[in-house]
Amino acid sequence: MLSYRHSFHAGNHADVVKHIVEMLIIENLTQKEKGFYYLDTHSGVGRYRLFSQESEKTAEFEEGIARLWQRDDLPEEVQRYVDLIKKLNYGGKELRYYAGSPLIAAQMLRPQDRGLLVELHPTDFPLLRNNFKEFKNISVKRDDGFQQVKATLPPKERRGLVLMDPPYEMKEDYDLVVNTIVEGYKRFATGVYAVWYPVVLRQQSKRIVKGLEASGIRKILQIELAVRPDSDQRGMTASGMIVINPPWQLEAQMKKILPYLTNVLVPEGTGSWSVNWIAPE
Repeated sequence: MLSYRHSFHAGNHADVVKHIVEMLIIENLTQKEKGFYYLDTHSGVGRYRLFSQESEKTAEFEEGIARLWQRDDLPEEVQRYVDLIKKLNYGGKELRYYAGSPLIAAQMLRPQDRGLLVELHPTDFPLLRNNFKEFKNISVKRDDGFQQVKATLPPKERRGLVLMDPPYEMKEDYDLVVNTIVEGYKRFATGVYAVWYPVVLRQQSKRIVKGLEASGIRKILQIELAVRPDSDQRGMTASGMIVINPPWQLEAQMKKILPYLTNVLVPEGTGSWSVNWIAPE
């Protein structure tokens, strides 16, 4: 079952939070001269035209990146994120393209760093491969991203970020996330793991939290932005990032950023945010 394509959702409020967290983690990793490994388990195509048939069908970016695009009061961390997206848009006058997580990373990786982008979707994989053929230190592979966590850890660099952003098309994905992290952590306990999750039905996303709580892994931070209260109606009400071994500054950075994002991305006043430790150090 491979019907999910991220192009329908590129640049929405969930992407904004996900990619700011990703950027902040990579900024921290690049503070040391030694190289690191970046693994993106569900890469999509990596770069999206916001006026494509898919994006225009939902226009979710209008409630995400578009609300930040021309503002002059952005917090410095949010400004750096917007600047990354503006690089794709020929200086940023017009918002036409959006970066997926692979392209956020590719813009930040240094020559000594190494990336692996994994995608299974038969339509998205060739596009991903084409979009990253110019990046010498990034490999692209068609495979199950969960399997690549087991196959490639620990990395030779001994430092790294594993970004896990599955489509959650199947309920099993919630348990697969937990099982894959536990397996990866056994191999690479010092790595940073960042997992995106949607809140469609709260009890499903809670499966990840409860699974990680039961794993015994420590230093697990949960970051969430809701656009409206939990509901049993159709549609995503919130999304978040669960980060294992987060940089020490990340908690404070997101507590500063999220109130701003909530006000700007959810002007209706129905939004809320949270930053909590699932398991402290």
